[in-house]
Amino acid sequence: MSEDNSIWLTVGCSAVVLAAASLSYSFIEPNRGGDLKAHAIYALAASITVLFIPTNIASYIFTELTVTLVGCVYPVYRATKAVCTPDEGDDKEWLQYWMLGGVLFCLTTWVDDIIDADKANEVWLGSLMFTFIWLYFPLTCGACVVYDKITEPLIGPRLKPLQKKMNNFIVYLYQTLANAVHLYLIWIIFMFLPAGLKRVIAIAIGTVYPFVCSVTAAATEEIEDDTYWLTYWAVYGCLFIIMDLTETWLGRIPGFYTLVIFTTVYLMLPMFRGADKVFRKILVPIAGLQELLILRDSIQIKKQMLKDLDPERARVVRKSIAKFFDGDDHNSDPEVLKGEFMQSWSAIKLPKIKLPFGKSLTDDESPNESTNLV
Repeated sequence: MSEDNSIWLTVGCSAVVLAAASLSYSFIEPNRGGDLKAHAIYALAASITVLFIPTNIASYIFTELTVTLVGCVYPVYRATKAVCTPDEGDDKEWLQYWMLGGVLFCLTTWVDDIIDADKANEVWLGSLMFTFIWLYFPLTCGACVVYDKITEPLIGPRLKPLQKKMNNFIVYLYQTLANAVHLYLIWIIFMFLPAGLKRVIAIAIGTVYPFVCSVTAAATEEIEDDTYWLTYWAVYGCLFIIMDLTETWLGRIPGFYTLVIFTTVYLMLPMFRGADKVFRKILVPIAGLQELLILRDSIQIKKQMLKDLDPERARVVRKSIAKFFDGDDHNSDPEVLKGEFMQSWSAIKLPKIKLPFGKSLTDDESPNESTNLV
């Protein structure tokens, strides 16, 4: 078989595996991995497939491309969709996947370099592929099982103090970056490291600290921190795919892994919110989920409004916003709607609102456009 045909066959087999894994969510209802029998059957089927499939077939299926597609591409799409959907439960579900999937990539990135035999490499890649699928396959939901049995009761309580220390270190590092001379020597040493070690360091920077923060976020009831880190993992997954596909040609260019590290830091740190920017400007449009994200943002705005405003004032604001969006785009005059809102606002009985310089707004005073409704 020619080399071109071999490449296309490998790509085709990887795409088929990815399609099979993704279609499982369309026909099977997730059960958080509560059925032990399903885990046993899955492990048996995976072991038989990996160990006994003919080598000439396994070489096209169990490849690094398949592992990347199964472990990153589909989870990136699912994480993106989870962030965009109003349902907040799926945020935690896919955050649990990335806590394990991201760290699994970090811990296994060096194994390919030490395996020489073709059969051993196929067994390793096949095992890794089935492990990634096990983490999110609807009948096993391995990520949920690991979180419920290990991460939440055992690892989470121990990582909370560590996260505080790491946060302090991140702040110190950011301050140090203001004077790049202090890091120049470290950068020179990094540039002379072997490419494989640079890759391990780059992936560790992108996974270790986010793993700690993700575990802490998942252990809390608040959903905002879950969404923040799930957004990061979705974007970082894309960065990992780009790095994995291009490092064969670009990995030996000086500065390649340095660029990966700086991009990772930009995506990670709250002071930049790079992941959120990339997510909204690039990832969501590619996935075709703009409308879903707008709906989620609207729900978050409503929740925040109900939290900050008096119920009666919140009702007026909500009705005005609903009327604005419900009208025809060509006939909705913002000035007219603003005037109607001010009339509705002045018609309700309001408590005294404290204003600057000791003044207050009473029921007898009419509001104006500068009145602070919050």
